[in-house]
Amino acid sequence: MKIYTKTGDKGETSLIGGVRVPKYHLRIECYGTVDELNSCIGLIRDLGVEADQDAVLRQVQDRLFVIGSLLASDPERSKMKVPDLNNEDIALLETEIDNMNAVLPELRHFILPGGSVIVSHCHIARCVCRRAERLVVHLAEESFVDQQVIIYLNRLSDYLFVLARKLCFDHGIVENTWLPRL
Repeated sequence: MKIYTKTGDKGETSLIGGVRVPKYHLRIECYGTVDELNSCIGLIRDLGVEADQDAVLRQVQDRLFVIGSLLASDPERSKMKVPDLNNEDIALLETEIDNMNAVLPELRHFILPGGSVIVSHCHIARCVCRRAERLVVHLAEESFVDQQVIIYLNRLSDYLFVLARKLCFDHGIVENTWLPRL
């Protein structure tokens, strides 16, 4: 398989289903941002997390590919079968959030991103995830988007926030709490 096809040289690309759209199309922006998020998750894994966290993040990366496939498909023209998300995918994130929160101190302040390189990358991934969610919600106003995609991205951003807190906790890093000047 050739990496370059030259079919996008004039600023268009194809959705699954064959429809050609400009590369700035909202659907392309959505799955491009999900791809960016997936790269952020890969970096977090490479920076070194516990084996159980790595396994969850690996599943997240898989589900982000599923989301990318769903977003890259023209909902009206594609007959191609693509994988889907299910309630168990969302439940996994919720379970992981609950498990981490069970050992973390109560959250009493907003948290400023930072503390270590890996914690900062969790916060960057959380922000990219929120951007992806906003874009997908916008797309859903114009075209069909599986509601599970929006729910999953929402829960994933929560998971990434709690993971950042858990990594601080595990490594004895004091969280950067925001204490507003009043």
